[in-house]
Amino acid sequence: MPKEIIINEISVKPGEKKIINFSIARLPTYTEINLAVHVYRGKEEGPVLLLTGGLHGDESNGIEIVRRLEESKLITPKCGTVIAIPIVNVYGFIFNERGVPDGKDINRSFPGAKDGSLARMLAYTLMKNIIPIVDYGIDFHTGGASRANYPQIRCSFNQPIAKELAVSFGAPAILHSTLIKHSFRSAAHLKGTPMIVFEGGESLRLDEHSINEGINGTLRVMNHLGMKDAAIDTFESKIYNNSIWLRAKKSGLFNSVLELGAAVSKTEVLGFINDPFGGRKAKVVSSHEGIIIGQNNNPIVHKGDAVIHIAYN
Repeated sequence: MPKEIIINEISVKPGEKKIINFSIARLPTYTEINLAVHVYRGKEEGPVLLLTGGLHGDESNGIEIVRRLEESKLITPKCGTVIAIPIVNVYGFIFNERGVPDGKDINRSFPGAKDGSLARMLAYTLMKNIIPIVDYGIDFHTGGASRANYPQIRCSFNQPIAKELAVSFGAPAILHSTLIKHSFRSAAHLKGTPMIVFEGGESLRLDEHSINEGINGTLRVMNHLGMKDAAIDTFESKIYNNSIWLRAKKSGLFNSVLELGAAVSKTEVLGFINDPFGGRKAKVVSSHEGIIIGQNNNPIVHKGDAVIHIAYN
């Protein structure tokens, strides 16, 4: 760890805490779109850990996880540095939207461009100014489009260091997830920075279980990296190599009979799609033995809609 870290021409020395702002753009209303980077440096040498929330502006749980870590001062390391960005997508946060004004998904816009769309400018700022000084990363996400996620870590099992981080995090479930082209995780990997993704809860809803799992998992990772000696119990995750979304075979009103995290057997009935006019209902049947890691909470579904996400081996 260097004696000083320089971000946006601002120096942060061991033992210091600073908030550094990047001016990204300005809306027609003169509302500034800034990227606020919070830097917490321990007094002793150690790795640099990046925590990001709100890459999608409507994913409130990740923002709340980082906020609570900061509020409780648990985020301050004994050794090394934590760089926390509670809200990456300020525009989406303001307007309760996933993306940015032109509808672009920031998490499909990496490595970005200096003079590109707002999504690509945000991605470029992260890749140029933050990732080069980061050793490890945790990106916090939430289920979107009325879908809720059981607390889980996603990483590529082909990356040993990322899998090691995932195991140390200790979420209820770990799912093998290949790198997605132009995602933040993929772009960080290409620069030599292993990153894991936490998923938990539903967009625009605070989920206490997911928030607590995110906080505890972050502290476990910090302990694992030698950054902290937090009093937190270890937890052995269930590890899954595959997942599949079960899709509606007819349109109607979806009713689940099981909760997130429930263990399921092959051919088990997981819910029903009912005819809103009182006609025949259709069963939603599990295709594999595993657990439910995601569920569509919108009762109105159309044929082909994803309704239940199963993780399995």
